[in-house]
Amino acid sequence: MKERTTRRTAAGSALPIVEAAFGGCTTISVSSTRYLDVPQFGPTDANAVEIPWHAPRRPHERLGEVLIEPSGNPSVGEMGQAIRIEAAKMGADAAVLVYDKTRRIVTVVEGRWWTRSAHAVYGRRIIAVAIRYT
Repeated sequence: MKERTTRRTAAGSALPIVEAAFGGCTTISVSSTRYLDVPQFGPTDANAVEIPWHAPRRPHERLGEVLIEPSGNPSVGEMGQAIRIEAAKMGADAAVLVYDKTRRIVTVVEGRWWTRSAHAVYGRRIIAVAIRYT
C-alpha cells in the first residue's frame, strides 16, 4: 500500500500573504511516501528524529521517503525541521539524507525580440529515507 501526504508550509513569517506581496516568500513543499509491506507505527517525537548523512550501523527498518522542495531561501534549520516532522508522522527514529540536488527547472525568456533576456529558474530537491531502529 502506497500512502502519500503533501503539505506546504510558509517559513519565517506568520503572515505569508503579506510576505508574498513583498517578494520575500519562502516555502517548503513536503511530501512523504510509505514503502509497501512495512508495518504501521505510531508517530514519534519530531524533536528526537535524527538526520544523518549515512545509514546507521544499528539494525533498522526502512519505512518510506520524505521529499522536500524548498523555494525562496529557507534556513537549514527550517528544512531539517520539515523533514523531522514528516518522518515522525511515519514513526521514524531517523531520516537518512540520500539526495540533495539543485537543478534547472526552466529558462524564462522575457521582453520583445529586440530586448529579450533569459534567466534560468532552479529548484532544489531533498530526499530522506525514514528509518526505525529495531
